[in-house]
Amino acid sequence: MSEHSKIEWTDATWNPLRGCTKISPGCKHCYAEAFAERFRGVKGHPYEQGFDLRLVPEKLSEPFEWASPRTVFVNSMSDLFQPEVPDAYIEDVVRVMVEANWHTYQLLTKRSERLRDLLSTRLRFAADERHIWWGVSVEDRKYGLPRIGHLCSAPAAIKFLSIEPLLEDLGEFDISGVDWVIVGGESGHGARAMEQEWVEKILKSCRRRKVAFFFKQWGGVHKSTTGRSLHGRTYDEMPRFKAKPIPERKTRAFLAIKWQNRVKHWSAPEPHAPLMLLQSAGAGL
Repeated sequence: MSEHSKIEWTDATWNPLRGCTKISPGCKHCYAEAFAERFRGVKGHPYEQGFDLRLVPEKLSEPFEWASPRTVFVNSMSDLFQPEVPDAYIEDVVRVMVEANWHTYQLLTKRSERLRDLLSTRLRFAADERHIWWGVSVEDRKYGLPRIGHLCSAPAAIKFLSIEPLLEDLGEFDISGVDWVIVGGESGHGARAMEQEWVEKILKSCRRRKVAFFFKQWGGVHKSTTGRSLHGRTYDEMPRFKAKPIPERKTRAFLAIKWQNRVKHWSAPEPHAPLMLLQSAGAGL
């Protein structure tokens, strides 16, 4: 089953992929890596292999098995657009989201060029779906800002930025075509500080462009003490759209079986295919 999430801007997480590699400064204190590595070597645990990249096709059917609609952060413990993940597997994950369209999906990546390229080609069938939100992480000017350009050039109906952790003043940047902006400071041991001035510049830009603004947290070593209030209030804005009704249980069960059968395809790759990164779903994330 899905995991209820403590992340302020989502209801639950869904991880048909586990593990990732660091590619920019925003990855330095990755919470997902820290969590996964705690269980490396623990037999039978979903993260027995730590934060090594693994496909988890057993989880493809999960969205059809949930009893009620929810907002879902896809791959909170990974990045779907890593170069090692086959195009065909990415397509399967996205087709699940298209079929289970009574949920809202939030998909976030740092591999923005691959996101752009696939949305323009193999994933074009999903680009106009308003219940799928496509986002990129933005932490600084050097690595983060170029991702915005890649996202904005992709044919996606709903686009968002996760500016977290915000590591420096981003200066002036164009958010034309962006529907939602999340801003937050880094938290936990070794957290790098975020200045209020940096946040206010982004808020003003969102107001000018009428972009929904969500302030997640100030962060710090003890984020519970710094909170998430800005100017004496919280900002919990999100894109608006009308969700589709959830089908009856019988229909959902039929679709779940369909995707459970798909697991066999990923569990038995062709002999000439590259080594697949497979792992039993286990429990939890």
